Amino acid sequence: MKDKVVIITGASSGIGKALAFEFAKRNANLIIAARDIEKLTKIEEVLKSFGVEVLAVRADVSIESECINLINKTIEKFGKINVLINNAGISMQALFNEVDLNVLKKLMDTNFWGTVYCTKYALPHLLKTKGSLVGVSSIAGYKGLPGRTGYSASKAAMQGFLDVLRMENMKKGLHVMIACPGFTASNIRFTALTKDGSQQGESPRDEDKMMSAASVAKKIANGVVLKKRTVIMTFEGKATVSLNKFFPQLLDRLVYKKMSKEPDAPIN
Repeated sequence: MKDKVVIITGASSGIGKALAFEFAKRNANLIIAARDIEKLTKIEEVLKSFGVEVLAVRADVSIESECINLINKTIEKFGKINVLINNAGISMQALFNEVDLNVLKKLMDTNFWGTVYCTKYALPHLLKTKGSLVGVSSIAGYKGLPGRTGYSASKAAMQGFLDVLRMENMKKGLHVMIACPGFTASNIRFTALTKDGSQQGESPRDEDKMMSAASVAKKIANGVVLKKRTVIMTFEGKATVSLNKFFPQLLDRLVYKKMSKEPDAPIN
């Protein structure tokens, strides 16, 4: 990754922040983007100690003009893009018949449209370098999760979008990868939206039983280097994808049972 230029969205915390440090260790130059520029600036200063060039850019990926600015700033500073990691995302926990539809719109605007906007303006530059386009998705993109309609729909949409881009550019050298972590100890759970759009505040899950953001980042970075198509990071995730192909009704019952055992689960 030495001298490669890597853009990471949602880089102010969690998996995005861990990705920035992982790629810095691998000598990549970085563009870190998020809405919180104060956090980004602090991270930028630490990353520079690795001897790489870093640019922090404030960007809300749900706003097209800010995604355009992100790509333009990258080209102004580095002149190229080798890797775009669409990591920025938000989650939710609410039943569909109780949720305010603006919550679903907000998730689609960030998780799906944020990926579309950044990819649209980065793609010509990625094609020049025969670079890597990455979407940080979820098993929810393969199998919808009760209580997470907006999240599941946005990740399924992201995966469908990236699958098509892979085929459209298969003769142009573009590498497209979909990464699906398991439940991860990251900020996305604390900022998950409830039925009225307020933040959940506390995660109902035990962090000791989750993947660390650093381990997720390492697997994603390895996937980029090895040009993998998909990176499903847990046995549970791989089993879910397989069962959904061959025993979908059984998987429905298993997923419902598992999700209903979450603390404060909206289903029982």
